[in-house]
Amino acid sequence: MERAKANPQRIVLPEGTEPRTLQAADIILQEKAARLILIGNEAEIRRLAEEKGLAHLGEATIFDPDTNPKMAEYANLLYELRKNKGMTPEEAGKLARNPLYLGCLMIKNGDADGELAGAQNTTGNVLRPAFQIIKTKPGIKVVSGAMLMFTPTPQYGHNGVLVFADIAVNPNPTADELAQIAVCAGQTARVVAGFEPKIAMLSFSTKGSAKHELVDKVTEATRLAKEMAPDMQIDGELQADAALVPSVGQSKAPGSAIAGAANVLVFPDLQAGNIGYKMVERFSGAQAVGPILQGIAAPVNDLSRGCSVNDIVRMITITANQAMGL
Repeated sequence: MERAKANPQRIVLPEGTEPRTLQAADIILQEKAARLILIGNEAEIRRLAEEKGLAHLGEATIFDPDTNPKMAEYANLLYELRKNKGMTPEEAGKLARNPLYLGCLMIKNGDADGELAGAQNTTGNVLRPAFQIIKTKPGIKVVSGAMLMFTPTPQYGHNGVLVFADIAVNPNPTADELAQIAVCAGQTARVVAGFEPKIAMLSFSTKGSAKHELVDKVTEATRLAKEMAPDMQIDGELQADAALVPSVGQSKAPGSAIAGAANVLVFPDLQAGNIGYKMVERFSGAQAVGPILQGIAAPVNDLSRGCSVNDIVRMITITANQAMGL
């Protein structure tokens, strides 16, 4: 939040009339943590703000697709981006009015720095325009999800804070995809969590203690990740205890700079990652914040439809931090 206040980013909220989103927007504007763009009917947004006593929403930019003269510019941008896929100008004009497409077009056009949606929309609907319009970062072909884990165990990670990935998107990544996930998770540690990553590539084996093609995949992913990001500390394959516990790390992986000191855990597949973060959350009372989407050329994040106002505030702040880190 403090980093976001120091350099407010332009974050677009396509669900501009959703009640929880408006309450969260009011808090963000009061904190001056971002410059917000609300997409929706201007009269309805102003009516809801007055009804709920949201005094700071007047500081937001409201983009009403029915009245804003820039709609033609955005429709033409979408047509140019998608005409090779068979899109007609008429189809582009209609689709550009969809708030989820419009938000991504604003980012692509340089009019916004990031987007947050999902309180009313499915993950697929949120991500589809991002893939079609913004696409992935150079050198990255896979989008993944990271979770910030705030644990009550300061002896692990960075004073108890860790990044887990991928916990949301890729069921069975290849070695190359796993390497990309690791590098993106390291970037998330830097720009969102605010610490230098020490990345452990997790497996059921430590440094050849077991032989299996699944171990081979993690070993190869480790090699590729080191090539992709020579400025990051990455090691594997490591079992979870070897990655986190200094005495175990020294015993199982002597000489490793990561063993026993990891603050970013990269899981070998989605089953392990999703199960792992939920077990840590429930057994230890850790707070899981996310998922934070990684790999998109500009930050687009997805909310759970059951999210709270505080969840939205946190994710706006995280999206702003990601935008600053580009």
